[in-house]
Amino acid sequence: MLDIGYSLSRRFPDPPQTDYRTADVRALRHDLFSGDVYLADTAEDRELSTAWGWLPVLDFAWALCDIVEQLDTDPRGSRAAGPQRAEVDFTESTERLRFERRFGWVDVTADWNAADEAPLTFQHTELRREARDFLHDLLADLTDMHEGLEDNPALWTLRARFPRV
Repeated sequence: MLDIGYSLSRRFPDPPQTDYRTADVRALRHDLFSGDVYLADTAEDRELSTAWGWLPVLDFAWALCDIVEQLDTDPRGSRAAGPQRAEVDFTESTERLRFERRFGWVDVTADWNAADEAPLTFQHTELRREARDFLHDLLADLTDMHEGLEDNPALWTLRARFPRV
């Protein structure tokens, strides 16, 4: 079973003068909500996690939903024999999180893990569902914490683009 989670950083707080109601997409994705994320396989008790404190958490959730859709572009879907690949690159470092889909299963690896470590493997449908749940849960948390964020039109668009499955 896949679990995706986050923690916000105390070292890199959002600027106090931020107007969340009018923050643009770039600010929402890259300048605000710094922290760390993890993807965990709860059945195998293994995880991939960051420990940097500066990762833009909303950007990660947004990018993860995009990646899941990229992995589903082959018209043959889960019957596609060839691998479909995508990755999340972290702008403040050279590290990447890599995704490879084959026959409806997605392997997830991280550059910062040992090369001989086995990838985390999930069904594509589970990854899609959990990625979208993570995005919506994160948005609910962030809008509870930050006044005006709920009224930001970029978040309305984001929620409409990636509804819960």
